[in-house]
This record gives sequence, C-alpha cells and structure tokens, in this order.
Amino acid sequence: MIKISTRKKLQKAGSVLKAFFVIFVLVVLYLPIFYIIIQSINADGTGNTFGGVTLRWYGELFKDAELMDAIVNTLSIAFISTLVSTVLGTLFALGINSLDRKRKQRLIFLNNVPIINADIVTGVFLMLVFLTFGRMIGVNYPLGYTTMLIAHIFFSIPYVILSVLPKLNEMDPNLYDAALDLGSKPREAIMKIIIPSIRPGIITGMLIAFTMSIDDFIISYFTTGGGVANFSIWLYTNRKATRFQALPKAYAYNTIIMVLTLAILIIYNIIKKRKMVKK
Repeated sequence: MIKISTRKKLQKAGSVLKAFFVIFVLVVLYLPIFYIIIQSINADGTGNTFGGVTLRWYGELFKDAELMDAIVNTLSIAFISTLVSTVLGTLFALGINSLDRKRKQRLIFLNNVPIINADIVTGVFLMLVFLTFGRMIGVNYPLGYTTMLIAHIFFSIPYVILSVLPKLNEMDPNLYDAALDLGSKPREAIMKIIIPSIRPGIITGMLIAFTMSIDDFIISYFTTGGGVANFSIWLYTNRKATRFQALPKAYAYNTIIMVLTLAILIIYNIIKKRKMVKK
C-alpha cells in the first residue's frame, strides 16, 4: 500500500503539473495577442526592437486609402454574409430537423462536406462556378465584391446549420404542435416558441460565421477580382514590397478588432447575467 505521506506528495505533484499545464496553454494562446498589441504601439516599425510607445500606426492606418478600402470590404462582407447566412442557415436547419431520420442524416452529411473540405478546393470550385456563370450571361470576368460576398455566404451557412441543429434536437417537438393547437399561426409559433428556444445556437452560428468571414483569405483570394481586396488579401499583396510599413498598420487593425470583440463579449455577458437575475 502507498503511504499517506507519499500519496499526498503525488497529489501535490499532480496539482502542480496541472497548474503548469494550464499556465502553459494560456501563454501559448494569449502570447501572440499580447505581442500584436505591443507591436501596434511600438515606435520601431521593424519590430526588431522596442523603440518606445507611439500611436503613429493607428494614424497611418486611417491615412492609407488602399488599406481602408480593404477594411471596409472586410467588415461589410463579414456583416452582410453573417446576417444572410444566419437567416438561411437557421431556416435550413428547421427544414432538416422536420425530416425523417434517414433524410436528416443524409443532409447533415452533405452539410458537413464543405466544412471538412480544404479551403483551396472550395475556393477554386467557386471561382470556376462564377466564371462559368459569367460566360453564360456574357460577362468575361465577373469576379469582384459580389462574388466574394456570395462565397462567404456559401461557406458560412454550414456552420450556422451545425450550430442550430443540436438546439433543435434538445427542444421538445410537441411545443410547436401545442402552440398550433392553442390557435397560434405557424409563423407566430416559430417566432415565439422555436426561435427563443434555439437562440443560443443561432448566436453561436452567427459568431462563427462572422469569425470565419473576417478571417478568410484562401476562398476570398480565388473569388475576387477587379482590384477588390479584403484585409487578408491586402496584407498578402503588401507583405514583401512594403513589409515594414504594412505590418505595424496590420498590428493596429488587429488590435482594434480584438478590443471591439472583447467589448462585445463583455456587453453580451453583462446582458445575459442581468436577464438571469431577473428570472
């Protein structure tokens, strides 16, 4: 038998190991974020040394017309594609959930294919589809803002469906029928019974869709043209010629996005806690 003192030592060693592992994971996750924030206020544009604190790169960010166009494209496409894909994905999830088990499993499998598919395959496929359709309607090179937006909607929908379906499975299927029996119209039953029940799944899918869109490079690269670029494409095209001018502004942009994201999460959690307290 193991002595009590030995057992305590092993438990203590296990606790220390767990704490070390947690700290290690947190450092790996958050060190790049802190690095980006520090470099965004680093006066030394090369990033090799710390030249003091400055807000110069935030000013340069808004002075660069090409970069601002890319940021506007990035954010507008992200917001529009998120809104459209959330609505369509939720409707598709409702439709899939209403089917029998066999058809449901088949459609879930088909929905998962674009998710596990390589981005480059999806990008090339969509590019060929857009070019083929363009020739059919007499447009030789249709790639641009609209095609990139459609591509983002296309690859975001499966994530919304995947987020909403589990919440639909958790919901009591008799609630909808009960609402109809009590005199509610189908639309009222969906809006007042189903949507509130699956709201967490909808919000999760919406956040994933927005994150995937704002961060995308490969699919965007293959489905755009005519000088239309998002932030990822702008950074890629400027990575060599003006590397030390582009990177500090990229750090500033990423810092702003991170701060806004953090603010949204904090506000959301505050609202959520207040609602829970009221209940």
